[in-house]
Amino acid sequence: MFDHSRLSLRDLRRLSALNDSKKVKPELREELFAAIEATAERVVVAIRPAAVIDREGLHRTNIEALSSALTGVCDSHAVTFSDGFEVPVRDGSSEKLIRGDSRSAAVAAASIIAKVVRDRHMQRAADLFPGYGFERHVGYATEEHRDALQRLGPTSIHRRSFKSAAYESAA
Repeated sequence: MFDHSRLSLRDLRRLSALNDSKKVKPELREELFAAIEATAERVVVAIRPAAVIDREGLHRTNIEALSSALTGVCDSHAVTFSDGFEVPVRDGSSEKLIRGDSRSAAVAAASIIAKVVRDRHMQRAADLFPGYGFERHVGYATEEHRDALQRLGPTSIHRRSFKSAAYESAA
Protein backbone atom coordinates (compact mmCIF):
# COMPACT_ATOMS: atom_id res chain seq x y z
CA MET A 1 0.00 0.00 0.00
CA PHE A 2 1.42 3.36 -1.05
CA ASP A 3 0.48 6.75 0.33
CA HIS A 4 1.35 8.94 -2.63
CA SER A 5 1.43 12.09 -0.50
CA ARG A 6 4.25 10.61 1.61
CA LEU A 7 6.48 9.66 -1.32
CA SER A 8 9.42 11.92 -2.00
CA LEU A 9 10.63 12.80 -5.47
CA ARG A 10 13.49 10.32 -4.91
CA ASP A 11 10.95 7.60 -4.01
CA LEU A 12 8.91 8.35 -7.11
CA ARG A 13 12.03 8.10 -9.27
CA ARG A 14 12.96 4.75 -7.71
CA LEU A 15 9.45 3.43 -8.36
CA SER A 16 9.09 4.87 -11.87
CA ALA A 17 10.07 1.54 -13.48
CA LEU A 18 7.15 -0.31 -11.85
CA ASN A 19 5.48 -2.55 -14.39
CA ASP A 20 4.18 -6.07 -14.84
CA SER A 21 6.85 -8.27 -13.21
CA LYS A 22 7.03 -10.42 -16.36
CA LYS A 23 8.16 -7.34 -18.31
CA VAL A 24 10.94 -6.39 -15.86
CA LYS A 25 14.40 -7.97 -15.91
CA PRO A 26 15.38 -9.88 -12.73
CA GLU A 27 18.03 -7.34 -11.64
CA LEU A 28 15.54 -4.47 -11.88
CA ARG A 29 12.87 -6.55 -10.10
CA GLU A 30 15.28 -6.88 -7.15
CA GLU A 31 15.90 -3.12 -7.13
CA LEU A 32 12.17 -2.44 -7.29
CA PHE A 33 11.55 -4.96 -4.51
CA ALA A 34 13.91 -3.01 -2.24
CA ALA A 35 12.32 0.31 -3.25
CA ILE A 36 8.82 -1.04 -2.60
CA GLU A 37 9.81 -2.36 0.82
CA ALA A 38 11.39 1.00 1.67
CA THR A 39 8.43 3.12 0.58
CA ALA A 40 5.26 1.06 1.02
CA GLU A 41 3.25 1.52 4.20
CA ARG A 42 2.59 -2.21 4.28
CA VAL A 43 3.62 -5.25 2.28
CA VAL A 44 1.77 -8.52 2.84
CA VAL A 45 2.62 -11.81 1.17
CA ALA A 46 0.24 -14.77 1.35
CA ILE A 47 1.75 -18.16 0.46
CA ARG A 48 -0.14 -21.41 0.13
CA PRO A 49 1.55 -24.83 -0.15
CA ALA A 50 1.00 -27.20 -3.04
CA ALA A 51 -1.10 -29.55 -0.87
CA VAL A 52 -3.64 -26.77 -0.21
CA ILE A 53 -3.83 -25.93 -3.91
CA ASP A 54 -4.38 -29.62 -4.68
CA ARG A 55 -7.12 -29.90 -2.05
CA GLU A 56 -8.95 -26.59 -2.65
CA GLY A 57 -8.18 -25.93 -6.32
CA LEU A 58 -5.90 -23.31 -7.83
CA HIS A 59 -8.53 -20.62 -8.46
CA ARG A 60 -10.16 -20.91 -5.02
CA THR A 61 -6.73 -20.92 -3.32
CA ASN A 62 -5.60 -17.87 -5.32
CA ILE A 63 -8.73 -15.92 -4.39
CA GLU A 64 -8.38 -16.87 -0.70
CA ALA A 65 -4.68 -15.90 -0.66
CA LEU A 66 -5.39 -12.63 -2.46
CA SER A 67 -8.20 -11.88 -0.03
CA SER A 68 -5.91 -12.59 2.91
CA ALA A 69 -3.17 -10.35 1.51
CA LEU A 70 -5.55 -7.52 0.61
CA THR A 71 -7.19 -7.68 4.03
CA GLY A 72 -3.72 -7.38 5.58
CA VAL A 73 -2.86 -4.39 3.41
CA CYS A 74 -5.98 -2.25 3.48
CA ASP A 75 -7.88 -0.51 6.23
CA SER A 76 -11.58 0.26 6.32
CA HIS A 77 -11.15 3.40 4.21
CA ALA A 78 -8.99 1.88 1.50
CA VAL A 79 -9.92 0.68 -1.93
CA THR A 80 -7.61 -2.02 -3.23
CA PHE A 81 -7.18 -3.20 -6.77
CA SER A 82 -6.63 -6.75 -7.91
CA ASP A 83 -5.49 -7.78 -11.34
CA GLY A 84 -8.60 -9.14 -12.99
CA PHE A 85 -10.24 -11.00 -10.09
CA GLU A 86 -13.09 -10.05 -7.81
CA VAL A 87 -11.57 -10.52 -4.36
CA PRO A 88 -13.50 -10.24 -1.10
CA VAL A 89 -11.81 -7.96 1.45
CA ARG A 90 -12.89 -7.98 5.10
CA ASP A 91 -12.64 -4.28 6.07
CA GLY A 92 -12.42 -2.44 2.78
CA SER A 93 -13.42 -2.73 -0.81
CA SER A 94 -11.71 -4.30 -3.78
CA GLU A 95 -12.09 -3.58 -7.45
CA LYS A 96 -10.83 -5.78 -10.24
CA LEU A 97 -8.64 -3.92 -12.67
CA ILE A 98 -7.97 -5.67 -15.97
CA ARG A 99 -4.27 -5.39 -16.87
CA GLY A 100 -3.85 -3.84 -13.45
CA ASP A 101 -0.10 -4.37 -13.31
CA SER A 102 0.33 -1.96 -16.22
CA ARG A 103 -2.32 0.52 -14.96
CA SER A 104 -1.77 0.71 -11.20
CA ALA A 105 1.46 1.23 -9.27
CA ALA A 106 0.03 -0.77 -6.36
CA VAL A 107 -0.84 -3.76 -8.54
CA ALA A 108 2.52 -3.56 -10.33
CA ALA A 109 4.27 -3.41 -6.95
CA ALA A 110 2.32 -6.48 -5.79
CA SER A 111 3.35 -8.25 -9.00
CA ILE A 112 7.03 -7.44 -8.34
CA ILE A 113 6.82 -8.52 -4.68
CA ALA A 114 5.09 -11.79 -5.60
CA LYS A 115 7.56 -12.63 -8.38
CA VAL A 116 10.65 -11.87 -6.30
CA VAL A 117 9.35 -13.81 -3.28
CA ARG A 118 8.45 -16.76 -5.51
CA ASP A 119 11.82 -16.72 -7.31
CA ARG A 120 13.67 -16.59 -3.99
CA HIS A 121 11.58 -19.50 -2.73
CA MET A 122 12.49 -21.48 -5.83
CA GLN A 123 16.18 -20.65 -5.33
CA ARG A 124 15.92 -22.23 -1.86
CA ALA A 125 14.04 -25.18 -3.37
CA ALA A 126 17.00 -25.72 -5.70
CA ASP A 127 19.15 -26.40 -2.63
CA LEU A 128 16.57 -28.79 -1.14
CA PHE A 129 15.87 -30.62 -4.41
CA PRO A 130 19.07 -30.75 -6.47
CA GLY A 131 18.77 -31.86 -10.06
CA TYR A 132 15.46 -30.16 -10.84
CA GLY A 133 16.99 -26.89 -12.07
CA PHE A 134 14.69 -24.71 -9.95
CA GLU A 135 17.44 -22.07 -9.79
CA ARG A 136 17.07 -21.58 -13.57
CA HIS A 137 13.42 -22.18 -14.48
CA VAL A 138 12.02 -21.21 -11.03
CA GLY A 139 9.27 -23.79 -11.31
CA TYR A 140 7.83 -22.86 -14.69
CA ALA A 141 6.95 -25.73 -17.02
CA THR A 142 10.03 -25.47 -19.20
CA GLU A 143 11.48 -28.40 -21.10
CA GLU A 144 14.21 -28.66 -18.44
CA HIS A 145 11.60 -28.85 -15.69
CA ARG A 146 9.55 -31.47 -17.56
CA ASP A 147 12.71 -33.53 -18.15
CA ALA A 148 13.60 -33.38 -14.44
CA LEU A 149 10.09 -34.56 -13.52
CA GLN A 150 10.49 -37.47 -15.92
CA ARG A 151 13.87 -38.42 -14.45
CA LEU A 152 13.30 -37.70 -10.76
CA GLY A 153 9.54 -37.65 -10.20
CA PRO A 154 7.59 -34.93 -8.34
CA THR A 155 8.76 -33.39 -5.06
CA SER A 156 6.68 -32.25 -2.11
CA ILE A 157 6.47 -28.76 -3.65
CA HIS A 158 4.94 -30.01 -6.89
CA ARG A 159 1.19 -29.72 -7.25
CA ARG A 160 -0.30 -33.15 -7.81
CA SER A 161 -3.38 -31.57 -9.39
CA PHE A 162 -1.29 -29.97 -12.16
CA LYS A 163 -1.24 -32.24 -15.16
CA SER A 164 1.26 -32.33 -17.99
CA ALA A 165 2.51 -35.21 -20.08
CA ALA A 166 5.83 -35.30 -18.20
CA TYR A 167 4.17 -34.98 -14.80
CA GLU A 168 1.60 -37.71 -15.39
CA SER A 169 4.20 -40.22 -16.48
CA ALA A 170 6.47 -39.28 -13.55
CA ALA A 171 3.77 -39.50 -10.89
